[in-house]
Amino acid sequence: MTMTRVSRPATGRNITGSRTEPKPQLSDEQWLLIKDLFPEPPVNAAGGRPRVAPRECLEGILWVLRTGARWKDLPTFLPSPSTCWRRFKEWTEDGVFLEAWQRLLEHLDRRKLVVWSEAFGDGTFCPAKKGAPMSERQNGEREPSLCCWSTETGSLSLWIVPVPLRQR
Repeated sequence: MTMTRVSRPATGRNITGSRTEPKPQLSDEQWLLIKDLFPEPPVNAAGGRPRVAPRECLEGILWVLRTGARWKDLPTFLPSPSTCWRRFKEWTEDGVFLEAWQRLLEHLDRRKLVVWSEAFGDGTFCPAKKGAPMSERQNGEREPSLCCWSTETGSLSLWIVPVPLRQR
């Protein structure tokens, strides 16, 4: 009895995931709110492969942001990881991504679906950059490492969370 090997594409992408496509990250209603920010790319007169549609790339970007997965782990039904990453970089640098996020957030706020009293920001999980100076007390007193801004009252309330000094 001879065994036959099944050849797989040499793309380096994860092809062992689910065989069923999940629901889109954006509803059609949400897409219509921001569609004008992501115009369809014109066809190049010189030919070549046409660019991937913006909604497909946005779905891939949102999948990565929502799951926390690596770009290279994008499911195969979405555009390639490099395409999604390049569009994310392009749209972020151009301010398009921020504008889309603001429009969608305003839409949710108008429908009273955002609870602003529960909004907060937390950056304690962000590591220091390589080569940054080690944490140390400045002038005998350490600055607050975390504060919470209550968006409901518009005032800054300090919730100081002590961060231990780095051991040398």
